Amino acid sequence: MAQAPELLAPAGSLAMMRTAFAFGADVIYAGQPRYSLRVRNNEFGDLDKLGTAIAEARALGKQFFVVSNIYPHNAKVGTYLDDMAPVIALRPDALIMSDPGLIDMVREAWPEQVIHLSVQANTVNWAAVRFWQKIGVDRVILSRELSLDEVAEIRQQCPDIELEVFVHGALCIAYSGRCLLSGYFNHRDPNQGSCTNSCRWDYKLHAPGDQEILLEEKERTSELMPIEEDEHGTYILNSKDLRAIEHVHRLVEIGVDSLKIEGRTKSPYYVARTCQTYRQAIDDAVAGKPLAPELLRELEGLANRGYTDGFYQRHHDAEYQNYLKGHSESDRSLYVGDAVRFDATRGLMEIEVKNRFVVGDRLECVHPSGNHEWVLACMEDAAGEAVAVAPGNGHRVWLELPPEKAGAFIARFV
Repeated sequence: MAQAPELLAPAGSLAMMRTAFAFGADVIYAGQPRYSLRVRNNEFGDLDKLGTAIAEARALGKQFFVVSNIYPHNAKVGTYLDDMAPVIALRPDALIMSDPGLIDMVREAWPEQVIHLSVQANTVNWAAVRFWQKIGVDRVILSRELSLDEVAEIRQQCPDIELEVFVHGALCIAYSGRCLLSGYFNHRDPNQGSCTNSCRWDYKLHAPGDQEILLEEKERTSELMPIEEDEHGTYILNSKDLRAIEHVHRLVEIGVDSLKIEGRTKSPYYVARTCQTYRQAIDDAVAGKPLAPELLRELEGLANRGYTDGFYQRHHDAEYQNYLKGHSESDRSLYVGDAVRFDATRGLMEIEVKNRFVVGDRLECVHPSGNHEWVLACMEDAAGEAVAVAPGNGHRVWLELPPEKAGAFIARFV
């Protein structure tokens, strides 16, 4: 039987961490706000909360990684060790880092601290992996620009270091000065002298809401790329999210040590769905079972922009594309509520509504003990009156669910 890779999930809060562990994650990673990228929705800048999270993870036999992966300017280098000392004292299971200078400083100050090389270092070949291994890095998170065959070659050339890859979430295609647009648009690697000058193409900006700006290239009018900003820089994201669940079997065969889900700024429902789905995919692959087609469907409602498998497989034949399309588009689901409390007096579950649903909808209860589908026959409001519609966020309704499903997420098939 193949060795099971760990399932590594994001968390920006204690609630998200607990959700991820409940739904199958082996390890959590969380950013340190001053020294990590994409730091929105993160409560772990509070050392007390970070300490609680690390202790809880350890008590469950799980692990907790702290992300410290910016490339700092001089002003932050001078304060880095002092800022990190209380974090190291909490004994995180690993630091995820990218800057060579900071890695060297941490190894000198705390030689026992496990260090993982961040994907921000953009490691694309086995010689680079060997270099990082020689200077004491325990794990390399490989570039998201690699094919499955390239990952396999790195594994063959570097058999005694841990390797990690991303399998799900937003694809960052440009960060600050490192241009990856050329590769994503035309499969030409600017790092190898094949730049397409994509920075000079004709773009338009769209601003549909306060939280996000979309970038549109003239020749790709249907592929809007989100732009995000925080205090560390600007991020241009692919128009589609990464989904590599169809490649989990191959990654297990290759011997990758960790499969990583991106999404530190996402909701607990996102974390629950992705962890549960990839947990089953990993377990099935290790047991020699083929991918269950329904897993594609379960992920579909999480990405309104659609999915890509990135660079893992450069060209797909028509039969494979039709297979993915057919299973992905059937029975998509939408997150509509949380099962917050069972009311024993009424014999009903209280639901905090997140999105509209109505009597007659086919619903799914998503819970660590297993999921349950049913057609909603009736529900009540707070006064015990029958209602036909749960209007949306801010409302509460009561419906039939067993008490052990408290804490579940409710989804509606669309």
